[in-house]
Amino acid sequence: MFFVFFHVGIGLMATVFREAMVIYFFMVVSYLLYRVFSLPNKHLEVLIATSYIVGAEVFFRMTKAYFLYETGKYMVIVFLVIGMFYNGFKRSSLTYVTYLLLLLPGVYISFLNQEFDTTFRQTILFNLSGPLCLTAAAMYCYGRSLKLKEFFTCLNFMIYPLISMTIYIYFYNVNIRDVITGTASTSATSGGYGPNQVATILGLGVFILYSRFLIPYKNKLVHLVMMFMLLAFTHRAIITFSRGGVFVGIIMVVVFTIIYYFISKIRTKFVITSRVVAVLGACIAIWTFSVLQTGGLIANRYANKDALGREKEDVTTGRVHLVNADLKAFSKYPVFGLGVGRSSVFYEEELNIELPSHNEVSRMLSEHGLLGILALLILLFAPLVTKLNGRKNIYFYPFIIFWLLTIAHSSMRIAAPAFIYGLSLLNIDYGKKETPVHREQIEK
Repeated sequence: MFFVFFHVGIGLMATVFREAMVIYFFMVVSYLLYRVFSLPNKHLEVLIATSYIVGAEVFFRMTKAYFLYETGKYMVIVFLVIGMFYNGFKRSSLTYVTYLLLLLPGVYISFLNQEFDTTFRQTILFNLSGPLCLTAAAMYCYGRSLKLKEFFTCLNFMIYPLISMTIYIYFYNVNIRDVITGTASTSATSGGYGPNQVATILGLGVFILYSRFLIPYKNKLVHLVMMFMLLAFTHRAIITFSRGGVFVGIIMVVVFTIIYYFISKIRTKFVITSRVVAVLGACIAIWTFSVLQTGGLIANRYANKDALGREKEDVTTGRVHLVNADLKAFSKYPVFGLGVGRSSVFYEEELNIELPSHNEVSRMLSEHGLLGILALLILLFAPLVTKLNGRKNIYFYPFIIFWLLTIAHSSMRIAAPAFIYGLSLLNIDYGKKETPVHREQIEK
């Protein structure tokens, strides 16, 4: 309970004295390093540390706590490398090194077409920080086990900084209607930061807390507070006007509900059904409130209409044009691709627009060619191998869905999809023996 109210306080502190967040960032890193180096369960502490950094990344960016934009991903990599130093890694996880090596020829291709200067180095680091983070997360988590209680602890540490961020966002702009001028996603309702990233991480937070609504916290007060935050996360995710993170969260919720329903006992099925009905009622209430709060503009946004109610031509807000450009680039350079970070140059030449790619999947084709396809196949099939080998993880499919859909609409701008991919590879020990039908029974 202490961590919950502490992070409410951090959100309020960021509201009245944002400059203090730089100090808080260093305090967080120091505290997490202390836990990793001093506490006996290194495996758990490394995952707790990385979970917190992943949950706090957007909040730290939003409040200017970072000196470098990619600090969050770098810190995730550092903690995971420390974990591998203490706990090692499975030989079978070296498959992910192959994935990373397949991307390196793209660096050389980019080098041949661009001068080696500060811009080149920044471009390479920006585009490869995500894959590096994913490789570290996958190698560390591959083949490891975690007790369900420990796994929930990791998820809690991902939620805590989201509580702070949500408090900050609420106070950043109290009167929503005054700052909304249309149906486009806006930073005005996202704490002054990118609505795409805010909606993505809040959508993940919504899913995590929803799963804990079905599998309740043992402490009733904690459960009550967390369910209130579930409502707050949902509301603020919608109000960003960025649909991608919301849709991904909804899909994860649906998939998890189906999986949990079918692995549960008959009595638990009735409880799940009643809770799902309660969630649907809450969602209708939040949606109605959001529509009234935005003067109906949020309804137009999700109906793909502008502020005047006219239907827009492109529901993807231009993303489909970028995907088509990626496919065209792949047809021109099918083997090694354009080179790392060169897709934006191709967009400018072909479409006369200066936009970064939002789709990591199509960008892998355009910038890495056939090698990119091989790299994607490794990422898709390696987790399935772990599942076929008997790994038990009720979050497996929702987490894989989050990774895949997030990189398809928001690329790898934040560390969350990479780390969540890694968590999907964990084997969860539920603390119960196998049943005759080999169903996963979840201990509440």
